[in-house]
Amino acid sequence: MKILLVAVNAKFIHTNLAVHSLKSFSGKYKEHISIVQYSINHTNEEILRGIFREKADVVAFSCYIWNIGMISSIIKSLRKVQPQVKIWFGGPEVSYNPKDCLLKYKELDGIVVGEGEQTFYELIEYYLGAGKEVEDIRGIAFKDSARRHSSASKNEETTLATPARGFLSLDDIPFAYNDMESLSNKIIYYESTRGCPYSCSYCLSSAQRGVRYRRIDLVKAELKTFLDYKVPQVKFVDRTFNCDKEHAMEIWRFIREYDNGITNFHFEITADLLSEEELDILMSLRPGLVQLEIGVQTTNPDTMKAIKRKVDFYKLAANVRRIKDAHNIHQHLDLIAGLPLEDYSSFEKSFSDVYRLKPDQLQLGFLKVLKGSIIEEECKDYGIAYNNEPPYEVLYTNHLSYDEIIELKGICDMVEVYYNSGQFAYSMEFLEHYFDSPMKLYASLYRFYDKKGIYTLAHSRMRRYENLLKIF
Repeated sequence: MKILLVAVNAKFIHTNLAVHSLKSFSGKYKEHISIVQYSINHTNEEILRGIFREKADVVAFSCYIWNIGMISSIIKSLRKVQPQVKIWFGGPEVSYNPKDCLLKYKELDGIVVGEGEQTFYELIEYYLGAGKEVEDIRGIAFKDSARRHSSASKNEETTLATPARGFLSLDDIPFAYNDMESLSNKIIYYESTRGCPYSCSYCLSSAQRGVRYRRIDLVKAELKTFLDYKVPQVKFVDRTFNCDKEHAMEIWRFIREYDNGITNFHFEITADLLSEEELDILMSLRPGLVQLEIGVQTTNPDTMKAIKRKVDFYKLAANVRRIKDAHNIHQHLDLIAGLPLEDYSSFEKSFSDVYRLKPDQLQLGFLKVLKGSIIEEECKDYGIAYNNEPPYEVLYTNHLSYDEIIELKGICDMVEVYYNSGQFAYSMEFLEHYFDSPMKLYASLYRFYDKKGIYTLAHSRMRRYENLLKIF
């Protein structure tokens, strides 16, 4: 019996924490499990060929909004070339409505719902004939051709869902990465917590409150492994890394003490929570040791209230400035367009508020209406229309038209080219004085590119400079 875990990552350099954690948790059954990782830049044919050559009896895919389209296409062909293979899905993209997914994807045999380690372990036992019957495994949905409703047609399969599984202690999950040699020059994803104390309505964490922590001595031992192997970057996937002050400071002190001069650590934080002690530690770190991602999303108070988000922007801004003045930490600040009650002019103000903090990177994202999030149920209240296909991105709202969304996407691209690239810093700082707001500068650039029909073309750096001169 061979079981294949398949990850299709957003980039080649990424690792998939989920598949590594599932294999690590499988204990004595590890010899039956193989992992293959691809990226969305591979072709469907390349992925299909690789999976087929593994000759697995069970193939399980890790599913997210960025790869579900590819995976759903691949399994159609996989079922044809390996008719007897068992195909399973898991991950956030299929956990909210597993029965619907089973009906949508006829090639599927089942879905692991939610947190997967213990569930997948019992699924392995089932296929090896060493454990429970499939219907006794908590946290799955599956097709059962042997159990038909009396009203079902001859060829119709019944979909069954078992009761939800409770949460594991993170201390019971073994270290995910047992073969560090195979992960050289990769970005390593790591978690020291699961869950989030907040209930932002656009986030999947809004469906479940509470945070679980991995024991700090385990965390330190695992981080030491990454440092010893001199991996280029470790990205913590903790939803709000600094929601517990002592936990955050322990880890920051540890990586300061064992800094190898190479490894960079990425943390997603809420900057307005930072205390003086935390700021002191952060500002004492080697330049390049840490980078911070800070989700601002909006500075509109009414919008923040609508999305159940509490942020003290004035404190956040003060802390961002203090960190910036220390010149040792890369800061990446995020905004989301298409949130409830935020129109074009309100987003322009949010843009200005964040832009004036001069982050190293300013990321303009667009609302994605994720399955199972609170905001999915509130779309009618705010007139939010979104794409039916992943990544379920906003098309328009009661406050933001599709025309304005199109323009904001153009502004986003101009920010990537002229701000986030870092290649035009002095030019943009000079040009800002000629516009009423920073966003108007980037809007002017987008309109120029669009009007001239050069928006979708590739440009040299020199041509980008020449285009700057032409917007006046």
